[in-house]
Amino acid sequence: MTDKDVEKTDERGDAPEPWWADLGTWGAVALIALGGLAAAWAFFRLPGAPEEPVAGYYQAAKVVAIGLVIVGTSLLSRRRAGAGVTEETHEAEGADATGR
Repeated sequence: MTDKDVEKTDERGDAPEPWWADLGTWGAVALIALGGLAAAWAFFRLPGAPEEPVAGYYQAAKVVAIGLVIVGTSLLSRRRAGAGVTEETHEAEGADATGR
């Protein structure tokens, strides 16, 4: 029996992801807009709004906060990825200029 035939059982199973994990940047922007719409809905006390406006604002703020976190992390990861490419490019150009 080889190592490839043995099933690995010591690996941890992945925990289920939250519902917002795979939304992406545009999904996060949609969440922010939806949260703003929900806050306006609660402000104007349209049908279906909670009796206490504070509860509506709280729910809308949670949706907006999730959207802002997703947008922030996606933009930060893009910036870090771009910075890594830029540093590699500058290092390669510097090596060529010195003749090394």
